[in-house]
Amino acid sequence: MTDAVVTRFAPSPTGYLHIGGARTALFNWLYARGRGGKFLLRIEDTDRARSTPEATQAILDGMAWLGLDHDGEVISQFDRAPRHAEVAHQLLAEGKAYKCFASQDEIQAFRDAARAEGRSTLYQSPWRDADPASHPDAPYVVRIKAPRDGATTIRDEVQGDVTIRNDQLDDMVLLRSDGTPVYMLAVAVDDHDMGVTHVIRGDDHLNNAARQMMIYEAMGWPLPTYAHIPLIHGPDGKKLSKRHGALGVEEYRDMGYPA
Repeated sequence: MTDAVVTRFAPSPTGYLHIGGARTALFNWLYARGRGGKFLLRIEDTDRARSTPEATQAILDGMAWLGLDHDGEVISQFDRAPRHAEVAHQLLAEGKAYKCFASQDEIQAFRDAARAEGRSTLYQSPWRDADPASHPDAPYVVRIKAPRDGATTIRDEVQGDVTIRNDQLDDMVLLRSDGTPVYMLAVAVDDHDMGVTHVIRGDDHLNNAARQMMIYEAMGWPLPTYAHIPLIHGPDGKKLSKRHGALGVEEYRDMGYPA
């Protein structure tokens, strides 16, 4: 990894640019600009049912009003789906991922039995070490082989060292049965390919870091520096939302607030 700082802001275009999202963008922008680095913008538009061009434009307009200029072109995560799938297939070819043919009914039955017996409900697929010759001609998902022993430590610049036992991590799905990549895979691949050196985001993503680190380590990629910042909370102590009166940044603009 180079010494040049590269940060990113990666909103989902499912609504307005929330004040909390604007704050996260500001932290990333300040960190990059203060160190002569780059600030990149990625639109995480993989949820095709909820992502809209209008929401994407609202995000761009809000950032422009705030003066948070980004470097390079805006990246569409959806457009990079073939690259995400390529990484999953590489891990499959290297034996670091596997095809899982378990049905949803079988997975639910496993979890019901585990719950009744007081065991962990994290799914343990019988296909993890199965001989490929035994694979049926049936739909499958691709799962990463999570480490079974030891622990994963997230070295976070804000939260400190956060350690998670590896037996609390399941064999995460990378590709769905229709071949589409999941969010966790897309984020890890995009952050790596974009050269992101510092992932600065809300602390509601802290647990995601351990899962994304599995992909980095399986691919032999250097890890970024993580910094999970506290969320903005309402007077009731809960995450700030529209019911607290939180508005999109364009509404502050329309009310005459200066950026």
